Amino acid sequence: MTIRPMDTSLPDPIAPPAVALAHFRVLDLTRVRSGPTAVRQLADWGADVIKIEMPEALAGAEAMGGPRNGPDFQNLHRNKRSLTLDLKSPDGIQVLRRLVATADVLVENFRPDVKARLGIDYETLSRDNPRLVYASISGFGQDGPYAERAGFDQIAQGMGGLMSITGRPGDGPMRVGIPIADLTAGLFCALGILTALHERTRSGRGQWVQTSLLQAQVAMLDFQATRWLMDGEVPKQAGNNHPTTIPTGVFATADGHVNIAVTGQKIWEKFCRALDAADWIADPDYATGRARSQNRDQLTAAIEQRLAGRGSAEWMERLNAAGVPCGPIHRIDEVFADPQVRHLGIAQAVESPAHGRPITLVGQPVRLSRTDSRIASAAPAAGADTAAILAEIGYGEAEIADLTRRQVV
Repeated sequence: MTIRPMDTSLPDPIAPPAVALAHFRVLDLTRVRSGPTAVRQLADWGADVIKIEMPEALAGAEAMGGPRNGPDFQNLHRNKRSLTLDLKSPDGIQVLRRLVATADVLVENFRPDVKARLGIDYETLSRDNPRLVYASISGFGQDGPYAERAGFDQIAQGMGGLMSITGRPGDGPMRVGIPIADLTAGLFCALGILTALHERTRSGRGQWVQTSLLQAQVAMLDFQATRWLMDGEVPKQAGNNHPTTIPTGVFATADGHVNIAVTGQKIWEKFCRALDAADWIADPDYATGRARSQNRDQLTAAIEQRLAGRGSAEWMERLNAAGVPCGPIHRIDEVFADPQVRHLGIAQAVESPAHGRPITLVGQPVRLSRTDSRIASAAPAAGADTAAILAEIGYGEAEIADLTRRQVV
């Protein structure tokens, strides 16, 4: 079917920005995805985020993540200010250290040896500002046998076990369709930062927050990991079938496919009645969870034989009315046309000077009743706020002009 474009409107231009974290200043030295994901969590709740990046003349090849005005960069770097700064220059390091003295948080994803060589490691900068919460994201951790390796999402997906349990049995390992190790490492980092800031209200001291793509991916294995840790069971690929809750998965209908989640005995009985198959409730092949697990393929075939008689929309209405979780399998365009997704307002428009029009980005999936998040500004042009930020930390016009002329900023 044809999906109409989203009807998004710009937020009230006189509405105040988000204020929940407005009293914090955050220095963002991150690149690619995991670090920017962490910082975005703070920026969207109102923190004064200063994105520090190389002067354009020194930046070289375009960083991963696509062009600056492309969707990926814009979604990662909204609600930030931009300061260009050459961290390979002693004067650039001096500027950074003056900024650190005014900051609450610094987030970086350099390799451990790089930040030590530049003199911007936690030990050094915490002497300048003992209240600083310094957050590091790496591929594999700040120490250990793999600490110096470059990290990449797909490598973490493989090493962290996810690819071994994703995809259909026999098809070989399969990555998931999003950079989940990057994204979850960023989210865990943001959680660590907020925890450290909260603890600082008691102790008055900052601390070093550390996470990695590998740690995040292993943590996201969740119950699959504990199947091994507690019971010695190595989980395998199950395709679209849930590994332990049966029948839960993707099922063919007369005109497509639906997701159905039959969790627990009561829902199983409701499911049987909704399919006009009440005799399955007492059938010894299906009567218990263990029996359904042992006869999964036989049960799936029987279910799809029943489902073949009606279309997806009819089955979704019928099963949901019976209290059986059932839903469509949307394309991305269909996701944002879904009435519930529209109601939740997760797609948010913001004016973009670089595009000369509003652009629509993915907002926060959490709401606060008094101090909600807001996408107040699109990603900044490189160095757009350099002069203003330098003036805030005491540099005069002549000093700013000199730093600019020498490409320190």
